[in-house]
Amino acid sequence: MVTVSTSPLAARTYHHGDLRSALVEAGLKALETTEIEDLSLRQLARDVGVSATAVYRHFPDKRALFSALADAGIERLFHAQEAAAEAAAPNESFAATGRAYVRFALANPALFRLTFAYSCRSGPTVFGNSRAALMLQDYAARIAPDPEDARTLVMQAWSLVHGLAMLMLDGQLPPEDALIDRVIDTNSLFGR
Repeated sequence: MVTVSTSPLAARTYHHGDLRSALVEAGLKALETTEIEDLSLRQLARDVGVSATAVYRHFPDKRALFSALADAGIERLFHAQEAAAEAAAPNESFAATGRAYVRFALANPALFRLTFAYSCRSGPTVFGNSRAALMLQDYAARIAPDPEDARTLVMQAWSLVHGLAMLMLDGQLPPEDALIDRVIDTNSLFGR
């Protein structure tokens, strides 16, 4: 005779072998409804169905978890920007990545804020050498072949979209799609 447990704990118990990834996914899910400062390693352990000590084998403290969540946030941001660029006309793809940046921030405010507070990457942007950073640098190099001009364009474009995202997240500007489209257009990014 085979018996099957129907207890809620048995249904949540972790079994698949990649606890680190499971904890990151649980953390990302928790950020949808929880403020950064309220995120708890012990709660994530309960959510995944493991002991709190198991969590500490992968993340010795909250900062280590937050760094992993920041990396995941950068990767998710890249995918949003990549999809927007692919859907746009070639001459609009750079601006499309900027609009995707702001929309990602609005859709994922806690993750967006955490990404910039806890990223451990180094490089010309907080994105380091991530695919998001490389995409931004590639677009800038295509528009401004001189390396110094390209670096300046990276800073200008990033400042524009990050500033707009923060103003909207902080309630200083309304989070309206039409406003995003109006502020982040090809002319505003290139000054042409």
